[in-house]
Amino acid sequence: MRDAQARTIFLKDYQAPAFLIEKTELHFDLDETRTRVTSRLVLRRNPDLAGNVEDTLQLDGQDMVLESLRIDGNELSSNDYVVADESLTINSVSAFASQSPDAGFVLECVTVIKPQENTSLEGLYKSRTMFCTQCEAEGFRKITYYLDRPDVMSVFTTTIVADKDKYPVLLSNGNDIAHGDLDGGRHWVTWEDPFRKPCYLFALVAGDLKHIEDTFTTCSQRDITLRIFVEEKDLDKCDHAMDSLKHAMRWDEEVYGREYDLDIFMIVAVDDFNMGAMENKGLNIFNTSCVLANPATTTDLAFQRVEAVVAHEYFHNWSGNRVTCRDWFQLSLKEGFTVFRDAEFSADMGSRSVKRVENVSFLRTAQFAEDAGPMAHPVRPDSYMEISNFYTLTIYEKGAEVVRMIRELLGPEKFRAGSDLYFDRHDGQAVTTEDFVLAMEAASGVDLGQFRRWYTQAGTPQLKISDNYDASAQTYELLVRQSCPPTPEQSHKDAFHIPLRMSLLNADGDELPLVLSGEPAASDAPTERVLDVTSDVQSFVFKGVKSRPVPSLLRGFSAPVKLQFDYSRDDLLFIMTRDSDGFNRWSAAQDLAVAVIQEILQQHQRGQSPGIDKRLLDAVGDILRSAVADARGSGELDQAMLAQLLSLPSEAYLSELSNEIDVDGIHWARETLADALAVEHAENFADLYKLCQSDAPYSADAASIARRTLKNCCLAYLVRTQEPRWLEICYRQFNEAGNMTDADAALRLLVNSPAEAAQPLRTQALNDFYERWQHESLVVNQWFSVQAIASRPGTLAQVKLLMNHKAFDIRNPNKARALISAFCNMNAVNFHALSGEGYTFLADQVITLNRLNPQIAARLLTPLTRWQKYNQQRQHLMKAELERIQADPELSRDVYEVVSKSLKAN
Repeated sequence: MRDAQARTIFLKDYQAPAFLIEKTELHFDLDETRTRVTSRLVLRRNPDLAGNVEDTLQLDGQDMVLESLRIDGNELSSNDYVVADESLTINSVSAFASQSPDAGFVLECVTVIKPQENTSLEGLYKSRTMFCTQCEAEGFRKITYYLDRPDVMSVFTTTIVADKDKYPVLLSNGNDIAHGDLDGGRHWVTWEDPFRKPCYLFALVAGDLKHIEDTFTTCSQRDITLRIFVEEKDLDKCDHAMDSLKHAMRWDEEVYGREYDLDIFMIVAVDDFNMGAMENKGLNIFNTSCVLANPATTTDLAFQRVEAVVAHEYFHNWSGNRVTCRDWFQLSLKEGFTVFRDAEFSADMGSRSVKRVENVSFLRTAQFAEDAGPMAHPVRPDSYMEISNFYTLTIYEKGAEVVRMIRELLGPEKFRAGSDLYFDRHDGQAVTTEDFVLAMEAASGVDLGQFRRWYTQAGTPQLKISDNYDASAQTYELLVRQSCPPTPEQSHKDAFHIPLRMSLLNADGDELPLVLSGEPAASDAPTERVLDVTSDVQSFVFKGVKSRPVPSLLRGFSAPVKLQFDYSRDDLLFIMTRDSDGFNRWSAAQDLAVAVIQEILQQHQRGQSPGIDKRLLDAVGDILRSAVADARGSGELDQAMLAQLLSLPSEAYLSELSNEIDVDGIHWARETLADALAVEHAENFADLYKLCQSDAPYSADAASIARRTLKNCCLAYLVRTQEPRWLEICYRQFNEAGNMTDADAALRLLVNSPAEAAQPLRTQALNDFYERWQHESLVVNQWFSVQAIASRPGTLAQVKLLMNHKAFDIRNPNKARALISAFCNMNAVNFHALSGEGYTFLADQVITLNRLNPQIAARLLTPLTRWQKYNQQRQHLMKAELERIQADPELSRDVYEVVSKSLKAN
């Protein structure tokens, strides 16, 4: 494996394919032990390559047995081709073709595969009793020999043959054009997809499934059949996904002018799946966790996730399928754009400010950490060893921010014109991020030349801003300095083009008219502007400013940067309460809490008793009193945003801000502040908790979710008081909850409470929860996670016990994520125990999964890759485990790349 591990693919080496596949006909004979795949490919030399006389055809393929090979009906012997571990090479196509390969030839290939043994969950595999596929990025090569690359687009026709009793439902891309029965209790279906696509968008499902059905009428009055296929027991969990799909279809027509193109759109729920979902043309395959939703078994967050993921995969029909990526270096072309689209959809379905807060919170915690680690890479990477490792937060979340910045610079109308031009120019093509930017430039007339550096430079830029007010001249200057730290393979960074959205606030919180020096005065001057930051050092001087303002900077998080401005705590309180920008109000609240927590941490490190800034305590009191008054009166406040304002920065975010992470100190300091807020404002929290109660039937609408979120935020603080009555109320909420959101929130609070009185309640609640929901796999996963992230001592021992639980199966990615990943990623104080037991535990699981499912193994590694952020003792322990993993003689390419890059960062 070592030679394979060392293989690196470089963008600079890209070459267009020498051969194209015009038509793909597939025939699957599904069987419990041996599945036979017959492919009939119509190929020709690529006519776009000048002087192309290539006669050697190399196809991708692995983990299969080749039975026969023919070109234009002429059978090839084993002397006519070479089969390697990952390829099939035919040295002379013209020797067997009936005419010149320029005119086309037919390659027929018969292979045998064993889906039931395919634990990698790539290609064709079994998920319990169901056959299904996952072909992105390079899974199709595990099905048949093929040109497995996204720039080879073909029309697919697929015939599936299987036992009718075991597999009554046979699905593939496109439209069902024929079907029938065969002798021996078998049956067949043929599907035809009229749209050219790369093989990574191929899908097949065969199983004993039931479905719900609906219709959608498009803007051109075409009726589309919509079906969601699930196991019969899950039919009552599909309605929310269906509603979300119809909302997404209408939204994409209204906002982007994109109409669905096939006669049918299908979703299938699969329990064993490496990803969240997959946008295969017309047949989306979903992880069950991203499609099944029922109030009794599903939390509000999971309802929102289903809505977002359904929309994301549907939006891919245009931004990913109709226009796809030329090569995998361009992955963010489809993923970044589509994440941006699904975020905007979710914002329109709920609270725009809260959605932005949620996205940025995740970005600043997780993606910024990725940018600062050994796996840092540009949005358009320059190289990779294993493409599966580049389905990253940088590609998805930062890629979405890059698209959002383009909209900031162009404005919404020109951005829409740019997207229209992009789809019109490149429909049916495999293109690059450069093609996307060029379309935006052509439609808007805006030069994005310097902006392209966001695609090619890794790392998180830093904006350090200082100000100067000249009272006599009535001018206010912002001096902006930008920089970007070195990242692997990139020590120097050129200046980015950064859109800085901002306003200036006067003493009353009103936004001032913004006129830059050199511009004519105007009565209708804007009160909010986007400044183009394009130099390492840049000055912006505003005139006509009659008193020193408070700047509201980076409004709406207009660029994925780290902002440094010397705000006083009073300034932060002012922005918290006066700024009209919801995101900046939340950001100021977070910054104030961070400052207080860091102060408590420093006092703790010096052995001093903690002193808590009364200004923060008072500010929280003001927010609570306003919320109580609003709940008793008009009900106009955004309760979801109130919950965000009352939530402290996470330990993960506090760690990201640290040069050296003091795991135990950060946990203690944050807990200390949270406990102080709980005690100080217990009465107000109690009033608000009671006012947020409701007897109304469960609804997943934005207002109802906001009310439950605020209610459970209050309960979390009240349980912190350790008063027995609040533990009893929490336990009562768990028992009497009419929905999973309230039950899950109460269970988590009981499991995490350090109070002695919580112990018997916790034990009873965990037992009751499992007893009730043991037959619901997704709910059992919640049960695993609740225990895995408990910050109390002894959690690792409990996780190890749960690894042997009858409901746990390490081969199922959802369960591995629910228990192993939850502990290692979301329980810092226990994972990073000074004994090093957490590190050893993770390494053991990675070594095990490396042989079963390399993709999941590589993704689990993330906590160990950031070893440089910790003290010397922890660094030594983490590196030792990385070295132990690296020594595995059977290391997969997926894991090898992550481990080798992590150790290279030494």
